[in-house]
Amino acid sequence: MNSSAQRAEILVEALPYIEAFHGKTVVVKYGGSVGREDLSNFVRDLTLMKYVGIKPVVVHGGGPQIQEHLDTLGIKSDFIAGLRVTSRQVMEVVEMVLVGKINQQIVTSINRHQMGTVGLSGKEGKLIKAKKFDLQKFAANHHIDVPEDADLGYVGEVHEINPEVIRTLESKDIIPIIAPIGWGEDGTTYNINADHAAGKIAGALRAAKLILLTNVDGILDKKGKLISSVTKKQAEKLIRDGTINSGMIPKVMCALEALEEGVSKVHIINGGVKRALILELLTDSGIGTEITL
Repeated sequence: MNSSAQRAEILVEALPYIEAFHGKTVVVKYGGSVGREDLSNFVRDLTLMKYVGIKPVVVHGGGPQIQEHLDTLGIKSDFIAGLRVTSRQVMEVVEMVLVGKINQQIVTSINRHQMGTVGLSGKEGKLIKAKKFDLQKFAANHHIDVPEDADLGYVGEVHEINPEVIRTLESKDIIPIIAPIGWGEDGTTYNINADHAAGKIAGALRAAKLILLTNVDGILDKKGKLISSVTKKQAEKLIRDGTINSGMIPKVMCALEALEEGVSKVHIINGGVKRALILELLTDSGIGTEITL
């Protein structure tokens, strides 16, 4: 088969997936740990998704970039149970980096492809209503010892999502780019884990898929081999026996919560792989780990 015929076969292979996802919402979490040089590839994938009729919604993180700015400014930021203690001063940097820098970088990159896009934080339109993160509950659930008086400051968790903000943008053919900053009823601004925010947004939208882009291939077994597919029950077992550990635990937990709230499937994939989103969405083989109920 010549190269032209091979390219035609690839397009034919994509057809049933284009049909299946046309008009459907797909929430994509773009991790701060994904190499910044991969942004152009990510944006090209988003653009193609949009052109074939898929409705992408992007939630982005920015942990490494936040740390860089804190170091530059000489602001110390401690961690408790792997979670950043967010003082008022740190919160100002978090909001500046997520909303003022990373969010606008993604928006600008998409605009170059003549696609309609709007950058916003969870405070706009009261998109993400948040409450203070319950550290003691988190520690108990994950069997972690923390001091009784430990306080994460302005770290929040999602209390409620207002999906109408996103639906309005989708109806106008606009891609929402969301920074995971939430608002409290008393006006407090909260820093929210991007995986958690993406999962809650996907659940509120009843998205066809939630795709978590990270810097690893997916869930790995104890020998380091990729696990291509797991159910909720299997994932919970892998957490209990320590196969799923460290930073993968919150990703999997947010995936399971999203599934319970109506998302059809969740995928954890390596955002550093070229054409990662397209390989996952529009090919027979896919990549990464698929999580289902």
